[in-house]
Amino acid sequence: MKSRVLKSTALRTTTAALAIVLAAATGCSDKATGGSGGTGSDGVKLGPGVTADKIKVGIVSDLTGVYAPLGKSLTQAQQLYFEELNAAGGVCGRKVEVVVRDHGYDVQRAMAAYSELQADVAGIPQFIGSPMVTALKGRINTDKMFVIPMAWSTTLLGSESIQVSGTTYDIDMINALDFLTKEKGVKRGDKIGHVYFEGDYGESALHGAKYAAGKLGLTIVEQKIKATDNDMSAQVAALKNAGVTAILMSAGPKQSASLAGVARAKGMMVPIVASNSGFAPQLLQTPAAPALLKDFYLASAGAPIGADLPAQKKLADAYAKKYPGQPRDNAVVNGYTSALFFADALKKACAAKDLSRAGIIKAHRSGGVHDDGFGTPMDFSRFDQPGTRKTYILRTDAKVLGGLMIQRQATESDMAKSYEVPAGS
Repeated sequence: MKSRVLKSTALRTTTAALAIVLAAATGCSDKATGGSGGTGSDGVKLGPGVTADKIKVGIVSDLTGVYAPLGKSLTQAQQLYFEELNAAGGVCGRKVEVVVRDHGYDVQRAMAAYSELQADVAGIPQFIGSPMVTALKGRINTDKMFVIPMAWSTTLLGSESIQVSGTTYDIDMINALDFLTKEKGVKRGDKIGHVYFEGDYGESALHGAKYAAGKLGLTIVEQKIKATDNDMSAQVAALKNAGVTAILMSAGPKQSASLAGVARAKGMMVPIVASNSGFAPQLLQTPAAPALLKDFYLASAGAPIGADLPAQKKLADAYAKKYPGQPRDNAVVNGYTSALFFADALKKACAAKDLSRAGIIKAHRSGGVHDDGFGTPMDFSRFDQPGTRKTYILRTDAKVLGGLMIQRQATESDMAKSYEVPAGS
């Protein structure tokens, strides 16, 4: 009899322990997938990062690596936006709190930063780097974390949780080659150089360049580089020997400066078109400035900060007041508008009484064309397509705010219209 009691007690103890473990596992799973954190007194369903008076969001930026100047502008612009939003009452009666992490453009550090934020934020309105976000794509999907990457690789498409704003790199290169053939004298049979970072960013841009080259009868001369390669002498020598009539550049600002400087010094006066993250106005204060002011262009979905648009002017003035003496570049516009997209999703989710992660994503995807007055209307309803296929061609000009002016208005070439974007790859 005593044996039976002991066995029964042991069984109950084991069962109770198992129940505790299962409950803990269920709780962790619910939190990891953006499940409900209960319902507030206002009847709004809550999720991670959301309390009765606060919505916490994360920024995972590059403040010390290859894109540090752009990362600083992006982050400061988003902090400005959320400060303005909070001053106007916040969202859903709650103030937005911003938590910033720096990954220095390192994938492992980015993954660690995401792990730090994963359980405590409602979403991430800035995450720099295609390689970083691509590496975390599975976790982001599982967590139902609404993420706006400051990256435009096609590998980031196909996820309901990830919003690629603007064009993707391949679309920009397609429209850039359309520009070069229509306005810069590039013709069928010519060779076009393409210097690009290894990995998602560069490969995505190269895919678009090859597609357009095939349509236009051009040959792409490839030069793959690493993010740590800053001297473009060998690449310029190879492209000069190949006799290229134009160069596409899908790398960082430092690489663009070196490429332009070496090319012009070698007598190569061919047009250079960089992808949207390939320029920073700070470069126009360096010895590379004369080279960057000679036939150098940027392909971008966004109008430059110096564009004649009321929204741009208002932002430029507010940013200068908040951060006096800081460069006002295109990243300021990109960061601010991305924060605006994110806040719009929060406002729609509030109206639907659902600030869980799944509720925020559903609210974001429910709208039609988004036009915030910054020059680039975008459709966020489809997550397997970029928000737009229109690309501005911007030209460097030291006399204008941000160092860039519009050379060609936002245009969707016929090639870009018919192009099948390889979502997810």
